[in-house]
Amino acid sequence: MTDDLSAPLGQNAPRKRRFRLPFTAPQAIATVCGLFLLTFLGFALFGRDPMGGEPVVVAKYDPAKLPGAVQSTIPPAAPAAPAAPSGQRTVTIIYGSSGERREMKVGDDGAPTNTDADAPVMMSGINQRLLENSRYGMVPVAADGLKPWRVYASGTDLQRARSAAMPTISIVIGGLGVGAAKTNDAIVKLPPAVTLAFTPYGSDPGKLVERARARKHEVLLQLPMEPYDYPDNDPGPQTLLATAGPEQNVDRLMWLMSRFQGYVGFANFMGSRFLVTDPALQPIMQQAARRGLAWLDDGSVPRSLAGQLATAQGVPAATADVVVDQVPTSAEIDKSLMKLETLARERGSAVGMASALPISIERIGTWSQRLESRGILLVPLTTTLMKSKSS
Repeated sequence: MTDDLSAPLGQNAPRKRRFRLPFTAPQAIATVCGLFLLTFLGFALFGRDPMGGEPVVVAKYDPAKLPGAVQSTIPPAAPAAPAAPSGQRTVTIIYGSSGERREMKVGDDGAPTNTDADAPVMMSGINQRLLENSRYGMVPVAADGLKPWRVYASGTDLQRARSAAMPTISIVIGGLGVGAAKTNDAIVKLPPAVTLAFTPYGSDPGKLVERARARKHEVLLQLPMEPYDYPDNDPGPQTLLATAGPEQNVDRLMWLMSRFQGYVGFANFMGSRFLVTDPALQPIMQQAARRGLAWLDDGSVPRSLAGQLATAQGVPAATADVVVDQVPTSAEIDKSLMKLETLARERGSAVGMASALPISIERIGTWSQRLESRGILLVPLTTTLMKSKSS
């Protein structure tokens, strides 16, 4: 027997077995990376999200209307919702930032359409004979010797008679219809003789236009047109493009015209490239002539062909002489208004263009109160057009 006293210290002490993992740290890391890679590949190959998390558009359709579909004879458990008109689909747009869902009717070509559910409500004071149905809704047209630019003209016969013997100024406020607050300010705070130009956008432009017409304002429809820096500078959906064919631009024009009714004519919204492109502008001006509408060039494009083509097509047209709030300060706006007065005295009439800035509305409203005392009439745009035509 070994003497415990002579044995080295701790040599016979029982050893503790340390727990060992069945793999090393590098092996563990490699395994985790491999599992992650396999998961990613599995998701990419078998996942059901082809857009990779991007916002999606869900199209609703009726299988019974597909070519070759077999009609079921089983009666439905509940009354079915009315089917969309032929050539239309309902798409659900999901906004990725907010998750908001919004439904929109589109045609087979993807363009938005109007149906009875989302078409603008028929406005009061609209002559039904001057309406024509399109695939987007009702659009204006000349008929029975009547033209919208005269039928919907504001002003009185007495005012027109006085304008023949006095200098006149027409002021047009543009960019309305999108912001309800600024649009209402322009409608309420400006005198009825001021003409209001509405863009085709906004949730319910028809209601705002009807309100403006109820207060005796004359109304224009602003057409979004391609500028030189498009699409970096984008006027909005259904923009008229200089590079598009006549059929596509006329189809877009139909959508724009269907947004509301009761306007006397068109005004350009941007368009530095479109207005100098004869083949693109010609079909639009032909439509204006066919539909009995006037034209206002806002004066922002020096080489614009609008006036020349309008004259050739017999479209009553005017070009803004002064952009009143190009510099949006009280002093500069007042100077621009004084320039309009000078032009009116020299030529008999003048046209000013402005936006619905609070400072512009305030200065124009104040200026208009004493304009007649200085021997100048503030008149709607059509009064200026009739005056120019008679001259």
